[in-house]
Amino acid sequence: MKPDTTASLVADGAMPAAAGSDFETRTYAKVARRLIPFLMLCYLGAYLDRVNVGFAKLQMLNDLKWSDTIYGLGAGIFFLGYFLFEVPSNLILHKYGARRWLARIMLTWAVISACFAFVSTPTTFYIMRFLLGAAEAGFAPGVILYITYWFPSKRRAKMLSIFFMAIPLANIVGGPLSGWILQAFADVQGFRGWQWLFMLEAIPSLLLGIAILFYLDDSIAAAKWLTPEEKKLLQENIAEDDTGKVAHHSVASFLSDRRVWLLSAIYFCVVMGQYGITFWLPTIVKNSGVSSVVLVGLLSAIPYLCALIALPFIGMSSDRTKARRLHCALPMVVAAAALFALPLTSGVGTALALLSFAAVGSIASSSQFWALPTAFLGGMTAAAGIATINCIANLAGFVSPSVVGWLNDFTGKQGAGLMFTSSALLIGAVLVLLLPARTVNR
Repeated sequence: MKPDTTASLVADGAMPAAAGSDFETRTYAKVARRLIPFLMLCYLGAYLDRVNVGFAKLQMLNDLKWSDTIYGLGAGIFFLGYFLFEVPSNLILHKYGARRWLARIMLTWAVISACFAFVSTPTTFYIMRFLLGAAEAGFAPGVILYITYWFPSKRRAKMLSIFFMAIPLANIVGGPLSGWILQAFADVQGFRGWQWLFMLEAIPSLLLGIAILFYLDDSIAAAKWLTPEEKKLLQENIAEDDTGKVAHHSVASFLSDRRVWLLSAIYFCVVMGQYGITFWLPTIVKNSGVSSVVLVGLLSAIPYLCALIALPFIGMSSDRTKARRLHCALPMVVAAAALFALPLTSGVGTALALLSFAAVGSIASSSQFWALPTAFLGGMTAAAGIATINCIANLAGFVSPSVVGWLNDFTGKQGAGLMFTSSALLIGAVLVLLLPARTVNR
């Protein structure tokens, strides 16, 4: 999808007519066109570098004589580095500004991602995955926090939905591209296809990391592309939105807030489902009867294309109805049902249909989740809260591929891992309903 197309999606219906004046509508459309497509491109690069290991697996495991257990553990170790450095990263961003810090994140992960071309042992694979997680820590929660600086709660669900369209976009672009690289670059200059995959797909992140320094602004006040009247409107709306939000004044009060821990548990389940699909989708497609790596890449894009189409409509529905809990929990149930049914069926067509429902549900629940904590957390508490929730929940990125890989090896069937992932999503959907509606439905 071209940036102009994305921008038109952002601007179209940015807010109900009753929610403000034409000037306000035009101002938010202008901000959305300026920020959201670029942030999407950056997250697309991040996600591509994070999950291309799923396609590299199609050749790498055979070349290096590794098992699913080794791959699953390595894929998951990424999130241990992510876990340790995420909260400090978000607090630094909040204190010193998004522009330089987000650029630092992108540049370091691009270099580390390219270095995966030279791993040769499980130990080096584990170390590099840990370093990649540490390098990327804070990017996604940092962007989520950055969006709260510009958009109040009543506009945020749609903006987050469009931003999270970068996930299916990364897979739509990354699937066919990765399959083509694996085949076209096999043994070129003495490197295997999977080695070229890591080197070539790091280039977009490197270029975007440099671009951030020239494109993003740290705050509304620093944005030279806004008029004084537009800045005043945006700042007043954010100030009004922050009124009444929780701002903990100590670590103890923050840690004692049960809602933070409940939200962490919910997002843990969301991430379990998301990565249960992401890291294994190419393998599921291949095992359904597809032998060509190029065709695997092309077919793997279909579920994410469905998610790409669905996300903006789900976000608009959430902003219109303010039923935040429903828009988070229902997609989780849909994804769980699809994953549960996968091992009970056969055939490429059926597998792709179920994977499409699973992709839509898991990615939609992820985007809609972030409308929940940002509805009542403000200031430094929002910075710490978003990072803490994302930090704890992304441990699921370690648990999910590790447990699924072990279950696949232990049972000799991929169905056990899918059932495990389905159960986690159902538990998360139930936990969403424990959140008080009056707090999050804003």
